Amino acid sequence: FGRREAGITSTNVLNRDFNATAPNTKWVTDVTYLPIGSRFLYVSVIFDLYNNEVVAFRIGRHNNLKLVLETVQAAVHKRKVANLLLHSDQGFQYTHKEYHAFLKRKKIKVSMSRKGNCWDNACIESFFGHLKSECLRLDTFSTEEELVKAIERYIHFYNHERFQQKLNNLSPVEYRTRVA
Repeated sequence: FGRREAGITSTNVLNRDFNATAPNTKWVTDVTYLPIGSRFLYVSVIFDLYNNEVVAFRIGRHNNLKLVLETVQAAVHKRKVANLLLHSDQGFQYTHKEYHAFLKRKKIKVSMSRKGNCWDNACIESFFGHLKSECLRLDTFSTEEELVKAIERYIHFYNHERFQQKLNNLSPVEYRTRVA
């Protein structure tokens, strides 16, 4: 095994300013793991701070650069991203040169949490908490397929039906389509 290349880090441009005045101006991203039997599935999510909407997500068996890049590509494919800030932690996927090269090609500004500081990305951590408490802890899953379907159903519910007080008791999609 060769030495691992030093990753590319960025300053914390977001600086815990979790308010966005328009869609697709501030996104946050992270990966969480979900146990299934004796192994894990990994969920990579991109979250819009304007309306707390999950813009894109991917589920995979490995927490790696491919999972993260596929998530960003899916999000960018769905939305116009002029003047977008994308905030993450300093995980190895987010410090990889291919990740930074992709964001640079798309003219996406990078922001990263301070090392080891989960509060700098509290919004996505909060979403993962909701996912785990409102979906995963309520049921047991025998297969990966059951778990994947539950995650897909929950994210659809979260985006389209789960009202939020911060959004005038609208769901994220309702808020984006009515207010924006």
